[in-house]
Parts: sequence; C-alpha cells; structure tokens
Amino acid sequence: MPEKIEELVRAALKAAQEAGELAEFDVPDCGIERPADTSHGEWTSTVALRSAKFAHTAPRNVAEAIVRHLPQGDIIDHVEVAGPGFINFYLTVGARCAVFAEARAQGADFARSNVGGGQKCQVEFVSANPVGPMHVGHGRWAALGDSLCRVMEHAGYDIEREFYINDHGSQMDVFGRSLVTRYLQLEELMRTRGISLDEAHEALEADRVAYVDDEEGAHPEEHPHATAFNETLGGNAYGGAYIIDEAARFVADDGDRWVGADEDERLIEFRERGYAHMLDDIKKTCADANCTFDVWFSERTLYERDESGTNAVERAFQALRDMGYLYEREGALWFRSTDLGDDKDRVLVKANGEYTYFASDVAYHWNKFQRVEHVIDIWGADHHGYIKRVACVCDALGYPGRFEVLLGQLVNLLRSGKPVRMSKRRGTMVTFRELLDEVGSDAARYTLISRSSNQMIDFDIDAVKEKSNANPVYYVQYAHARICSILRRAAGVTAEEAEELGMDAVAARAVGENVDLALLTDPAELALARKLSELEELIASCARDRAPFRLTHYAEELAGLYHAFYHDCQVLPSEGRPVAEELSRARLAACDAVRIVLALVLSLVGVSAPTSM
Repeated sequence: MPEKIEELVRAALKAAQEAGELAEFDVPDCGIERPADTSHGEWTSTVALRSAKFAHTAPRNVAEAIVRHLPQGDIIDHVEVAGPGFINFYLTVGARCAVFAEARAQGADFARSNVGGGQKCQVEFVSANPVGPMHVGHGRWAALGDSLCRVMEHAGYDIEREFYINDHGSQMDVFGRSLVTRYLQLEELMRTRGISLDEAHEALEADRVAYVDDEEGAHPEEHPHATAFNETLGGNAYGGAYIIDEAARFVADDGDRWVGADEDERLIEFRERGYAHMLDDIKKTCADANCTFDVWFSERTLYERDESGTNAVERAFQALRDMGYLYEREGALWFRSTDLGDDKDRVLVKANGEYTYFASDVAYHWNKFQRVEHVIDIWGADHHGYIKRVACVCDALGYPGRFEVLLGQLVNLLRSGKPVRMSKRRGTMVTFRELLDEVGSDAARYTLISRSSNQMIDFDIDAVKEKSNANPVYYVQYAHARICSILRRAAGVTAEEAEELGMDAVAARAVGENVDLALLTDPAELALARKLSELEELIASCARDRAPFRLTHYAEELAGLYHAFYHDCQVLPSEGRPVAEELSRARLAACDAVRIVLALVLSLVGVSAPTSM
C-alpha cells in the first residue's frame, strides 16, 4: 500500500507541475508514513514539507495542489490536508480489508520483503565451552540468535547460522582432570565401602550438595570428597553434579580400567570422550529448543596444520604482519590496534609462547569473512570491552564496517518472585535443559526474547508455566487455538478430522469463495486489518535493527485485538444472536487471516501455534 500511495502522490505532483501550479523539481522520497493517530488516516505524506523550498511556496500550498490533481482510484475514500502541509489518506473499507485476502493467499510468505537485498550474513549466536551443559544465558543467546535469523531471512537476507565451540585451551584439560578425579573417587568408594556404582554416585552427590550448602565452610568434615576434589585440583575444577554423572559413565563403561593407567593417556581419554558427550548434549538441547545451525565451528581447527605446515592462526598472523600491524616487544607478539582506533595495542602471543584467546578470534573472523559478506556476533554483556579489538582486526584484514556485535544481558531466574540460588564457582546452576524440561520450549523461547537484548530478563519459572491470560505466550497461543476452534465449527469437522485435513483446508471449507470483505466495517474489524497491514514494515525494522523482540509485542497486541473483535463481532450465528451469512463468511475470512499471521509471527520467534488448548 505505501508504494501505491507513493505512485499516486508522484502522479499528482507531476500533474500539478504540468498545469503550472507548482514549479519543476524532483523529490527522492514522498515521505509516505503511517500516522500514529488513526484519526489522521491510514497513511500520510510529508512531501509538501520536504519540497516547499524547491516549490518556492508554503508547504500547505504544495499539499493542496497535489490533492487537487490526485488521480481517481478505488482505494482512496478521501484525502485531507492537515496542519502545515501533511497529506492524510483515508482508504476505502475494501482497500483496508484487502489485507485479509492477502494474508490468506500468501500464508507463511505474508509480509516478506527484500530489505536485505540477498546480503550473505553470518550470525554466530552461541559460543560455548563444551565442558558442561548449556546454561540459561546460552539459552537466551540461542533464542535471540535463532529468532533474528528467521526474521532476517523473512526480510530478504541470506543467513548462515553458526555455533562456535570453544574446544581449545586450558579449560579442556581442567574439564578432563575434573572427570578423572571424580572417577577415582567413585572407584575408591566402591572398593573401600563395598558398594554399588549407584550407591557411590549417590554418596558423592550428597557430599557435593553438603559442600554447596556449607557457604561459610563451617562444617568441612561433612563434605570430605568435595573438599578433596577442590584441593586436588587446586580450586581450578568444574564442580557441578554433571561431572559426577559423566564420571559414573566411565565407571559403567570401563570399570576400574583407568585407576592405574598412565596419567597423560587417562587425561586425554576422559577429556575427549567427555567432550564428545557434552557436545552431543549441547546439540540435542539446541534442537529441543527449536534452534538449528548451519555450521558447528570448532576452535581446534584453527590450530590444525595443513599440507603447507601452517595453521589458520599463523596464516592470519602473517597476513597482519605483511600489512605492518604486528610487532614484538618484551618477547610477546602484539597487534598494533591503536593504529585503528583502539585505546591500546593487544597481545596475541605471550612471552612464554602461549596464545591469548584473542589469537583465535583473529583467525576465526578472517575465516568468517572468507565465507560471508557481513558478520554478526552475539556475546554476553561482560564482553563489551572486547568488541573494539575484534573490530580493529576485521578492519585491518580488509572488512571495515562489516562486523557487528549484539550484547545480551543476563537472565535472572525467579520462582514466584524469589531469586533462584545459583553459584558458578560451586557448580550449582539451572541449566537450559532443565528450564526446557520444566516450562517447555515454547514458553522458554518466547520469554527469553520478549525483551531487547540489552535489557536483563526476569524469568519467573512459575509465572511462565501459568496457563492464564496473564502469561503472554499462553495468551497469544490461545488466540490462535480459539480461531482454529471457530473454523472447525464453521466447517463442521472434529479436531481429529481437522488434524488430518490441515487448518488451511478447514478454513477454505469454512469460508468458501468470493467473500465480500467490504462488509467488515466494525471498528474492531478495521483495527485487525490495520494491525495485519503493519507486519511487513515491522519485520523489516526488526531485521534492520536486529530486534526480534518487537514481534512478541506485536503478537500480544494482535491477540488482544482479536479477543476484542471476538467479543464485539458475532462470527457464527447462535441462539438469540443471528448474523447474516455473507457477513459471517467475511468475518471467518478475517479470523483465518489472523490465524495465519499469528502462526507466522510465532514461527519467527521459534514458537509453535497450537490448534487446540
């Protein structure tokens, strides 16, 4: 519709100029906008305000000349000039309600655009160490990133989804040693107490819980195994319950085979097998959260040597060295990032020969830009200070302005308004898997993206599970289910029959053909039409601004408008409340359009649209 209004305004402007009422001038943009106040029409143009200085007359004079020459058509009811020169367009009922037919015809393709122009973008939206299950913060990045990818694809971008596996570095050995230590403790308990693996596992877990509960360390004698675990590893350990679970897998699979084994061989075995199992768990958790990835990128691959004898990190360093961005000082290798606007130069290789974490990122982002045109990383807010150095590397490698970072704030988990106690140091946390199991993927996904990424989320587990209109995801899904119920009744089919036919076929049977949408003149009906017509513009802005959270607000507003429509407008005749057949069919068509759009919006945020609740 804004394109049609633009065409009308340009035609009228040209006619006014040819009639000698306005001077000759060109305008690149007619300023077609949707007024916030619906009393000002469906669309407004600010072309007169933009062009008055070129026309050498007051904006209102320009607006009135344009209105006098507007071509006749069947979409405009009337036009008004308002204020200093706004041109307000009021559409006919038929034109306003045509969006219902468009949504029904286009289905899941409704509100598509090409604002992305096919640009190849990579979104890296989870970066995790495979040394434990995903935490709720990872879950927020997963929900945000996957929803962003869906939205950007709908707006015409070519998206590659990437998960970065932090599987290189000292944390992998810490993970392996943690598993080994718990394995040895299980074996010792079984041997010295003559108990089963399950009993040893239960004893270690009870000991761990006692350690966690003893915050002040007042009763160390009550948790000897956890204390020994931490002392053996010098406090540098992974202390979660999952480590005991993983160690028990080794006992179940291999028995005491590793008790007296070579320490280096044992560490590698435990590290690699534990890593593989953790990665499998992460992949399953992502799949259960309705998140898919095109690429699972292993940090280790950056250090693997090719046939030339060099690895990706060394080749990236050489590229920077050739451009004059590297130098050595006090035995360390430095990146000259101050030349590119950073506040200080950054170390790539320490004096002891150890690579910094930044070294991996240099090679990793170079690798990315050899695959895509634009890179979007989603990081935790605690990485804010890291952005500039990576941006400088991308600039140095020849990709200025093509790297961006979205920072995500943390998630505050609550139960009935009270904080859930967690401690990363002691290994106590609610995992993303546990959250999915308790509240479900739909509720988790919807809630985790319901706020801007730069805002913290208070995730109240009990409130999210509540099945009432106070729960936003339930409220939206219930609107979709209510529509499906109405369509089933109108089509005369059961829920089981509808499941077999599919809701599109049910809706076609319920509505029929040649529907007169111009009958939809009630304010509640027109409010629905206006809300549907806003979606394409909204999705485009969500994609441009990297803000998929706005779609949850839209879904709630649309559901609210539908519930108001259902209250005010009789859809199907009932005893004492007749409704004309043609009006009933038109309202059923409107219901079906809202069903399609609700399902589309929910799909863009990775949430299902149930047909019954």
